[in-house]
Parts: sequence; structure tokens; C-alpha cells
Amino acid sequence: MPSTLTRLAILVLALAAAGVATPRAQAPAARVTAITGATLIDGTGGAPVPDAVVVVTGDRITAAGPRASVPVPAGATIVDAAGQFIVPGFIDTNVHLSLYGGVNDRYETLVRYNGRQPEIVLEAAQLQLKHGVTTVRDSYGVLPALVATRDRINRGDAVGARILAAGNIVGWGGPYSVSFSLIREAGLTLFQEQMNDQITQGAGEDLLDMTPDELRTAINAYLDKGPDFVKFGGTAHFARPSFIGFSPEAQRVMVEEAHKRGKKAETHSTTPDGLRLSVEAGIDGIQHPEMLGPRELPAALIRQIVERQIACNMLVNTITGDAWAKHLKDREAAQKKLADDAAKAAANGTARAKTSAERRKEAADTGEEMELRRRNARALIAAGAVVTVGTDNYWAAAAELARAPKVETQDHGIGTILAIEGLVELGMTPLQALVAGTKNGAFAAGRSADLGTIERGKIADLLVLGADPLADIRNIRAIRTLMAGGRVVDRGRLPEVRVLSRP
Repeated sequence: MPSTLTRLAILVLALAAAGVATPRAQAPAARVTAITGATLIDGTGGAPVPDAVVVVTGDRITAAGPRASVPVPAGATIVDAAGQFIVPGFIDTNVHLSLYGGVNDRYETLVRYNGRQPEIVLEAAQLQLKHGVTTVRDSYGVLPALVATRDRINRGDAVGARILAAGNIVGWGGPYSVSFSLIREAGLTLFQEQMNDQITQGAGEDLLDMTPDELRTAINAYLDKGPDFVKFGGTAHFARPSFIGFSPEAQRVMVEEAHKRGKKAETHSTTPDGLRLSVEAGIDGIQHPEMLGPRELPAALIRQIVERQIACNMLVNTITGDAWAKHLKDREAAQKKLADDAAKAAANGTARAKTSAERRKEAADTGEEMELRRRNARALIAAGAVVTVGTDNYWAAAAELARAPKVETQDHGIGTILAIEGLVELGMTPLQALVAGTKNGAFAAGRSADLGTIERGKIADLLVLGADPLADIRNIRAIRTLMAGGRVVDRGRLPEVRVLSRP
């Protein structure tokens, strides 16, 4: 006769063959949390819902709405948020989490800390999360470090803002190149040449010389390395004149190949005609569309952008708030100096027509480009464009190598908050600014099915605020509870390891 253990083993095997789960095979029940009593601002742009209930099961929102229609599940952990406000986690569509270049003290920092890129990327992602930014799109940086850290966070092995990474700006040659920083290749150090290769990953300036068929092969080889989206240089970086990079056909090739892989394609184009070519190539997004040097956005181009629902990832934090106040002060001083110089020239008989170079310098001294950027941003907002915040948050020099601290405008985390607040300064209502910083960011990332709003089925990225952001947008800083992927985050522990940041 078979023994008791033998009979038990036979029974387990029979149950498994029949598709019946044994007690050891059953997954643990997902944790259930119910946040009750708060006013829900769900990110869709709809009216706030007072005395709401949001139910989170595992990492997903399973119910959200007024208490009268959303029951609290039996056994749920209840978070009493009466008198508080629930909003989605924020999304920044243009950050730089890794170290990627620079001169002087930033170059010294890169040399000293390049070996710690994964730690630095994680530190930046944690600083973003600390401020309630639960998802970021890194639009230029060291792809291997970004992908490795992205995957660690996605697996749950590390805490940080969800990362979507582009790696190189396709067609640019890395931080020490003509296309990126007006630095000629001749005379570079070995480290600088290696750093260019570390950034470009085979998708640098050589692609500008390729036929469309060659480019199709090259862009697919780059996509095989794991970027989440493609950003290409429709024009040069910041050079004036800003020459067009890729032909219209080449741009269409990159957009098509990205779309075949289910990925978004976006441009950096800083002239009206360069931007028009990228729009007509079928791009999904524009990084800092308000930045067109000395030019205003043409009305016809704005209409195209709005009609095609192209995401406008605006660098709002550098044209509002303290940055705008500084501009006004500097402009006043520059205008006074110009007036004084003109009066002296008239008095001593040396007045003459200014050269074109002198006129460009005067425009730079008085901040004419800042004025144009702000007008372009307002025009896009007024036209109903899909606006997101894309802050260019980046690392400055390490504290021990810097002569002066970097202003916080583009610090990781707080730079994103300043941008959302700045949208109100540019004409949005607080509710519209919240939509731009949440729902629109998810749209730009191609993640609307999972992110950006507090609705059933979405990933549970949300903030509980202690004050009403619709009464004052600055109340987005009043975070009481932060949840990312259904887990409450201890903000006080972030960043867990400081490499470049200081308390």
C-alpha cells in the first residue's frame, strides 16, 4: 500500500495536471488601500469631486469617485484624507538625469564622476520623485546608465521616478561636437572623444550623411539598444544660424521606424522652417517649441501643431517666476546703458549706424529672445495646443568644484514644480496647469492607458496634498502622501544616496 506521503504527492500532481492551484502555488492577495474623504482632482480636467474615495489594489486604481458611489472594500487599509486633495503624480517630459558634458567646472565634474553614472541617474530620479514627479522622460543622456536604472526601478529593485529614455539626440555628435556645443573634433582629449561615443551610441553626426535606406538600418540598430522614444536634431542645437539637420525624407524615415516599434518620435528644431519640416514628417512631440531664436511662431505653424495634436513640451521654468523677474531687471539695466551710450555718442558727434553684429548683441543684452519665447508659449496655450512641462532639469557641477551654486530653476524635482506653477503665469488656470503636468505628459509619452489621471485601471501614481491647488497652484508643494505604483513613498529618505546633490 502506498504511504501517506506518496498518496499526498500523487494528489498534488493530479491537481496540477487538472489546472487546480495548490495552496503553495497561490499568489498572495494584493494589498488594498482606500483613500477617503479628500477632494479628488483626477487630472482629466473635469470638476473636482468632494468627499471622494480612491481604491488602490496592488499597483492599480480599481475605483475612484464620490463616496456615495464608491464603496470601501472590506479589509482595506483606510487612509483618512478628509480636508485634503488628491491629484495624479506629475510627469516631466524633458529631463537629463545623467551627467553628459559641459566645460570648466562641469567638465571637471564629468571626469571625476563619470564612473558613477548609474548612481547619479538614480539620485536624480529620486529627487524628481521626492517632489511628486512620478514619471520622467530623459531626452538626452547616457543611454546604458539610463536603461539600466530604468529597468531597476521597473523591477522594483530601486525607488525612483519612472524613467523613459531617449539616449542621444539622433544626428548630434555628443557633448563635445560642433552640432551640440560648437566644439570642433580636432584637439579633443581622449576622454572627450570617448564621452561623445558614450552618448551617441552609434547615432551621431554620421547619420546626417546617410541615404534614407542607410538611415533606416541605422535607426533600427539604435532602437535595438533600448531607448523608449526617439528624439532627433531637426536643426542644430543652439547655433545661430541654426542649420537644418535632416532632409524631409530622412525625418520621415526616423518617424516611421519609431512608430513601427510603437515608440514616439520628437524633434529639437529651433527655426520656423526647420520645425515645419519636422511637423510635416509626422512627429509626435516638440521639445521647447517656444524656442525659435529671434523669431515668432508663424500662425500657420501653430495651427498645424494644434490640428495634429503634437505634444508641446515647454521649457516654462526658464521664462516664468524668478527667471522672468531677473530678465525684467536685467532688461531695464541694459536699456538704460544703451540709452546712456546713445546720448554720449550724440553729444560728442560719434553717433553712427550700428553693425548687424552690434544689433544682435543689443538684442541679447536686452533679452529679446526671452520675450519672444514667452510670446510663443502664450500663443500655443491660447490656441489650445497639447502643452506639457519639459524642464531640461540637469546636473550642474559638483559642489566641491563649483564657484557658485546653480539656481534652482532647473534642479531635479523643484524645476518641474516651478514649471507647473509657471503655466498659470502664462495664462492657464490652475486646473489646466495640473492637466498639463499630468494627463498631457502621459499623452506625450504614449502612456495614456496607464498614467496621467486617477481613473479605474490606471497605475496608482498619486499625491495627497494638504491644501487646494486650484485655489493656489503653489499648493502642489504641500505633499502629505506620495504613492508611486501603489506604494507609499517615504519622501524623507530620498535621495537614499547623495552623490552630487546637497541637502
